[in-house]
Amino acid sequence: MLYTNRDLKKLIIPLVFEQLLSILVGMIDTVMIAGVGEAAVSGVSLVDTINILVINITAALATGGAVVAGHFLGQKDPENASRSAWQLLLFSIWLSIVVTILFLAAHKPLLQMVFGQVEPEVMSSATTYLIITALSICPLAVYNSCAALFRAMNDSRTTMWIAIAMNLINFAGNAILIYGAKIGVAGAAIATTFSRIVAALIIMILIFNPQRMINFKGQVTWKLDLNLIKKILYIGVPNGMENSLFQLGKILLLSLVSTLGTYAIAANAVCNTLASFNVLPGQAINLALLSVASMCIGAGDFQQTRYYTKKLMRLSTACTIVLSAVIILLAPQIMKIYQLSSQTEELAIQVIRWHALIAVFLWMPSFTLPNTLRAAGDVVWTMAIAILSMWTFRIGFAYLFNYFLHWGLLGVWVAMTIDWGFRSLCYELRYHGHKWERFMKKA
Repeated sequence: MLYTNRDLKKLIIPLVFEQLLSILVGMIDTVMIAGVGEAAVSGVSLVDTINILVINITAALATGGAVVAGHFLGQKDPENASRSAWQLLLFSIWLSIVVTILFLAAHKPLLQMVFGQVEPEVMSSATTYLIITALSICPLAVYNSCAALFRAMNDSRTTMWIAIAMNLINFAGNAILIYGAKIGVAGAAIATTFSRIVAALIIMILIFNPQRMINFKGQVTWKLDLNLIKKILYIGVPNGMENSLFQLGKILLLSLVSTLGTYAIAANAVCNTLASFNVLPGQAINLALLSVASMCIGAGDFQQTRYYTKKLMRLSTACTIVLSAVIILLAPQIMKIYQLSSQTEELAIQVIRWHALIAVFLWMPSFTLPNTLRAAGDVVWTMAIAILSMWTFRIGFAYLFNYFLHWGLLGVWVAMTIDWGFRSLCYELRYHGHKWERFMKKA
């Protein structure tokens, strides 16, 4: 066996803490900025949706690099794994610089185009938050790339400690700048940006260690290796297109939510954070499965690939059941943390309970299972299903439920779970066949 139970624990447990801390960064911003007002919370949540689009693009590239590096490691070729790792970082840096410039130059038309109907106070908060956090796009791309490489080496403990440092810096920065200097949304944005810069610097220093299987020692060059970039983009581009169009769909839905009033925007922001907590172990296991499956596939062992996929899917389901039960039972108490109005709180409880119930059955086959397909290079199929499902079911039914049935915010979240159901069916059918295995052998 390529991985013992102890190996999996060493990989997954730090990833769970890392994902938890990543969510806490967003939660801390939301909770601490809540004292400034619901307009501030709404503005930050709107911009976070745009920022997640960019994060997903860089994360998709990181996934492509991690899969390629994982295949090389499975073939016992650390030299090419390190070469592909540096090319991933170099390409990510150039792309993130271009995106940062575009965001800074076109922030006004971007926000007006996407969220033009929101109240002026919400738009002001969103503008401030977008301009400042745009400066963290490049550091975040560096961190995501290097963190994916550490996971490919089965070293998630290092990224966990860096995430802890990033979270503490963000918390301290929020306390000083929001409550001390009293600069509100700008303070939250500055703290988040600074924490990401520090995290990028730390992880870059660590990955130059020549003792690691993947390291940048002797790999530094400013010339792109087109053959390696092609391999990375073969995985990264379809994955990036999937994530980008998925996030664009979420932004479109957020435009719909913004027409429902500030209370709906605030409830949606809180539920997004709690929903992330609901599937937190699943997100960690997704990252672990991508690394484990890439290594197994690189070694040409599809039997172990299926074994670990089944094992990790069961673990993810068990964890989600526990967290869903907690959220359903304690939702009213949890909402008190956010200091919401009674109307917002009631809506948020209704929405998050629906999410917690359906996640138990549909989230894992929708989001965990396709990582095995991606690790095998079957990225076009997963991309096509995700895009078709998102734009047909999630967006189509969201508008149907709102404009014809008047279900409001709950209708948007019900449409999301219908999307999950279609994805689950398609990915299960693909996985239980053998085409994705033959696809990788041919590649």
